Amino acid sequence: MGEVKVYLVEGEMLLGHDSRPEWRKFRVYVRALKPRDALERVYSELGSRHKLKRRHIRVASVREVPLEEVDDMRVLKLASLNRIER
Repeated sequence: MGEVKVYLVEGEMLLGHDSRPEWRKFRVYVRALKPRDALERVYSELGSRHKLKRRHIRVASVREVPLEEVDDMRVLKLASLNRIER
């Protein structure tokens, strides 16, 4: 199994696509093994959180970032764990 990395996914999402459509920019940090996995995670999270279809999400870039650049505390805490206890 590979090493889990942190990726920054940037793009636009269509909010209010029924009444007044508006494209809004987004930046999401996710942990994944590969860029494709990170992209899939973003589609899932944004679709769930904002009730968006994949066609309402435009991804501009997916890139690996060092931990020093991450400002999402949830991702930083997960990255600092050695193991998950139950």
